[in-house]
Amino acid sequence: MAPAPAWELVTVPSRQGLEAVDILRLRTGVGPVLHDASGDTLGFLVPTGTAADWDLPGSACTQTHGRGRDEVGEPPVAGTRWLVAPEHGIPVNDPTLLRLALGEAARTIEAADGIQAVDGR
Repeated sequence: MAPAPAWELVTVPSRQGLEAVDILRLRTGVGPVLHDASGDTLGFLVPTGTAADWDLPGSACTQTHGRGRDEVGEPPVAGTRWLVAPEHGIPVNDPTLLRLALGEAARTIEAADGIQAVDGR
């Protein structure tokens, strides 16, 4: 078995992350995603080097200094569990596609919140 790629972690609020996971699943496929124990954030594993150019408001990209992860097994970050496990075939998420999905997710949430405010829900 080939070693898993080195990775970095893009974290976003859960609501936006879950929307993005659905968008990626429907369009291009989604790579490994972590969900924290408190339920507040999702973390998308992305290729090493992503943090250098990541500037999407409302998210953060954390460098892992090139460390890899087990191909299958325990999540690589303490206090998390797999939402999408790495054995699903995509080793890391494509940062460009992730950025697009997160932007679309943010717009979807904003529109839904606007409709709820008008309806008084």
